[in-house]
Amino acid sequence: MEIEIKLASYEEKTILRNLMELAQYDYSEYDGYDVDEHGLYGYKFLDHYWTDTDRYPFLVRVSGKLAGFALVRVYDKRPDNSSIYSIGEYCILKKYRRQGIGKVLAAHIFSLFKGGWTIQTCDNNIPAQKFWASVAAPYPNSGFKPHSERENMLELDFEVT
Repeated sequence: MEIEIKLASYEEKTILRNLMELAQYDYSEYDGYDVDEHGLYGYKFLDHYWTDTDRYPFLVRVSGKLAGFALVRVYDKRPDNSSIYSIGEYCILKKYRRQGIGKVLAAHIFSLFKGGWTIQTCDNNIPAQKFWASVAAPYPNSGFKPHSERENMLELDFEVT
């Protein structure tokens, strides 16, 4: 199994938009969002991943086939101006889950972006909590806590050095 992870080009934005619809369908079980009148969830921040310098869209392929994506962003800045990063969205298509691909993608991203990390998930999304807890376990001070501003959300903070 060959795993390829790369930044999505502007020309691949439509691919990412389509994958995002599938991901939001999966998430709707936990966040309760509905489709709009056109049958789409939409993602109002997607264009920002090609216009903001602090956002990074990744696509993952397995043996040449699209298998998922990750949207990484700078979440905050510390007083020393170092970054705290966050996963804006993250999805491995169901066919490719439970094969270690998500962990490979996360490790790749963490190798590129050293510093603080915060991962947010719905408090009822137990599979996501288990996944992110296992991915963050090797890093110092990792652990879920209630989100500071959003009800029904948890956040996992840790440091990648």
